[in-house]
Amino acid sequence: MILFQNGTLVYPSGSRSADLLTDGEKICRIASHIDPPSGCEIVDCAGKLVFPGFIDAHTHFDLHVAGTVTADDFSSGTKAEIAGGTTSVIDFGTAYPGETLNEGLDNWFRKAEAGCSCDYGFHQTITEWNDSISAEIPDMIERGASTFKIYMTYDTQIDDCTILKVLQRLKECGTTTGCHCENSGLIDALREEYAADERRRKVSSHYLTRPAAAEAEAIGRYCHLAEVADEPVIDVHLTCLEGLEEIRAARRRGQKVYVETCPQYLVMDDSLYDNDDFDEASKYVCAPPLRKKTDQDALWKAMADGEIQTVSTDHCSFTIAQKELGKDDFRKIPGGMPGAETRPAVIYSEGVSKGRITKEKMCELLAENPARLYGLYPKKGVLKEGADADIVILDPAAERTISVKTQISKADYAPLEGMKLKGAIDQVYLRGEKVAEDGRVIKENRGQYLKRGLPEFF
Repeated sequence: MILFQNGTLVYPSGSRSADLLTDGEKICRIASHIDPPSGCEIVDCAGKLVFPGFIDAHTHFDLHVAGTVTADDFSSGTKAEIAGGTTSVIDFGTAYPGETLNEGLDNWFRKAEAGCSCDYGFHQTITEWNDSISAEIPDMIERGASTFKIYMTYDTQIDDCTILKVLQRLKECGTTTGCHCENSGLIDALREEYAADERRRKVSSHYLTRPAAAEAEAIGRYCHLAEVADEPVIDVHLTCLEGLEEIRAARRRGQKVYVETCPQYLVMDDSLYDNDDFDEASKYVCAPPLRKKTDQDALWKAMADGEIQTVSTDHCSFTIAQKELGKDDFRKIPGGMPGAETRPAVIYSEGVSKGRITKEKMCELLAENPARLYGLYPKKGVLKEGADADIVILDPAAERTISVKTQISKADYAPLEGMKLKGAIDQVYLRGEKVAEDGRVIKENRGQYLKRGLPEFF
C-alpha cells in the first residue's frame, strides 16, 4: 500500500487537499486525512499537485511512412511517454488496402511486443471500405480497438462517398472515428505548382502548399457528412482559427464534434519553416503544418472555453538524417515530430503557469476527457476509489529546460530545444508502482494492453 499525503488532488470540477491511498493496482481510499496503515509506504506531496495519469490518444510508433520507419518504436516511445507523466497511450493501428481490419490490428499487437512502459491501446485506421471490412467493425470493438481513424489526404485517404458509409456504420455500432482533415486536391495542386521550380528545395514550400484553408474546408466537409449520418465525430490535431470556425458552425447546427489539438500548434509557428538551413527548418515539418501566432492564441482560448476537448501529441518522430530524404524535394520530407515526454510539462508551463488555462482544465484535457471519449473511464483518467492507481505528481516550483541531451525519444533533436519550463513532473506511478522519477524511467516494460470500451459522448 502507498499513502500519498498532503498533496492537492486535481479534478476538472475543482481541486482539493486530500490524502490518497492505493492498494495494489487500485486507488482504494481518498479522504481529507488518512492514518497510515501498518507497513504502508508514505509519499509526502506537500506543495505539489497530484494528477491522474495523463493519456496520449494520438501516437505513431513503429510506423512505416514516407519511405522510412519512425525513429521511435513502442519500446522507446512508451518510455518517453511514461517519463513525462503519460501513463496510457492509444496508437493508430492500420489495415492497409488489401488487409482485413483483424490483420491490421494483429500487426500492431506484434509491434507492441517490443515492450511497453506505459499502458497502451489502439485505434484502427480504415483505408478502404467493402462489406467484409464493414462486418469487422464489431470485431474491433470486441478486441478493444473501439474507435477508428480515417484520412482525407495521403495515400491512405478515402473519398466522401466512403466517409459517409463509414460514419453510418459506426453510428450503428455506437462508436466514432477521428479524421485527419485536409483537402487533398487543393494540396496536390499547390504541391505540383511549387515543385515545378526552385521552390522544390525550400522547406517553406511545405506549409505554403498546406494552407489553413485546406484544413478548414476539409473540416467543414467532414462535419457536413457527419451531419447527414447523424454521427458524433472527432477532428484530430486542429491547428487554426479557420478550422475552429467550421467546428463552431457544426455545433450551432446541433452536432457533436470533439476536437483535439497538440502542443506544437500551441507553442510553435510557421516562421520556423522560413530558414535556409534545411536540417533546422525540416525538423518542424508535420501535417497539418504549424500556423500563425494568432492561431495559437485562438486555440489557447478555445481550450480555456471548453471548445477543445483533448490535447495529444501526434508523436511521429524522425531523425535529422531521415528528414534529409526530402532535401531535394519538400514533398518527400517525412512529416512529424517527437513530443511524447514533454507534453504535460509544456501544457502546465505554457498554459497553467502563464494563466491561459487552469490546472483543472489541464486535468480535463489530458486525463478525464480522453478517458471518457476513448472508452477508458473511470478505469483511467480520474483520481477515484476503484480507478487504476495511475498517479502523476507535478512540482509547480521546479524548473526544467528541454534538451535533446536528456531526451528519451530516439529522434536526435528536440523541437523545443532550450525552452525553460516552469513546473516539472516529479514522480509517475503506473497502476500503483513507481515507474519514473524526475524524467527518468526507473522501471521499464510495465505496460498492459487496454481493451477499451465504447466512447462516452459527453
